Amino acid sequence: MSYAQRKEISGNRTAAIIVVAILHAILGYAIVTGLAYNVIKKAAEDLKTFDVEEEPPPPEETPPPPENVPDTPPPVVAPPPIVRTNTMPPPVTVVPVAPPVQITPTAPPAPPAPPPVRTVPPKSAVGNLQGLFSPEDYPPQAADREEQGTVTVRLAVGTNGRVTDCTISSSSGSRTLDSTTCRILRSRARFSPATDNMGNPTVGSHTQRITWRLQ
Repeated sequence: MSYAQRKEISGNRTAAIIVVAILHAILGYAIVTGLAYNVIKKAAEDLKTFDVEEEPPPPEETPPPPENVPDTPPPVVAPPPIVRTNTMPPPVTVVPVAPPVQITPTAPPAPPAPPPVRTVPPKSAVGNLQGLFSPEDYPPQAADREEQGTVTVRLAVGTNGRVTDCTISSSSGSRTLDSTTCRILRSRARFSPATDNMGNPTVGSHTQRITWRLQ
């Protein structure tokens, strides 16, 4: 576009602006002074408007391609190879398991043993049992054979103090003297019975030596 064309368009724009301003002033004055609606309508019809078109800007010039551009594309660079390393698994820690504790039930404590029973041995009611024998008790058969000696007897004594059994612990050497000794003690011997630690009468035993001598 030439300079003269641009100057002509600019002048037309200015004239249009001035005409529009004058018309606005007239319309305002007519409204203020109370002119009739027909005057306003006639003025509006006489108004000649026109569109002002602006010239589009010139198209931008495309820059020329750079010179000496090689036709071959750049070489394709391959990515570096992926290096895979063998990762060792973490070490496995073995925790030793303690063996189960075996609990052996203990037997309840045994009740305390009762105190041993202590007995008081029986005592002869007459003291020395040798006094129960007299010369008349000497067996005639033993006297004829001149048998003599000492016999040891073990007597079992009941709770009533009587002899319940007689055992020869050591013989005199004469059966007659041994049997006569037990027969006399069973019939004549009397004892105070043995007693336990509570003082109750109980069975007991007594050992006695009887000597037979010829006069």
